[in-house]
Amino acid sequence: MNPTFQTFIHYFLHLGAPFFIAFLFFRKDWKRVYLILLATMLVDLDHLLADPIFQANRCGINFHPLHTYWAMLVYVLLLFFRRPFRIIGIGLLFHMFTDFVDCFLTYLACDGCFIEGRTLVVLEALASVFGVAGG
Repeated sequence: MNPTFQTFIHYFLHLGAPFFIAFLFFRKDWKRVYLILLATMLVDLDHLLADPIFQANRCGINFHPLHTYWAMLVYVLLLFFRRPFRIIGIGLLFHMFTDFVDCFLTYLACDGCFIEGRTLVVLEALASVFGVAGG
């Protein structure tokens, strides 16, 4: 996949899709909901704990502390609370989905990436379900 297109998909899912989620499902209060969904991107502050902070082909899913499967379980639990916690849970889970899509696209495009990745088993299983080769 073209890296520019992958970047577009990634940032559209982070910035554009939350607008549509807010507008379609929370029409009366869509502006506030959109801002809450955007604020959930602060979860990426956990990237500052990594060494190095940025690594081009690193999959953040199950690597960064707030991107782990355990953290995602907490985000699922937020769905069972009232607003704004439910909206925060939606935003955090959608953020994880977005980052996972990015990992998957990188896995498909990069031979040898994620050899020791913590999400490699999931990426391989997903690739086999869709019948595509990757990494």
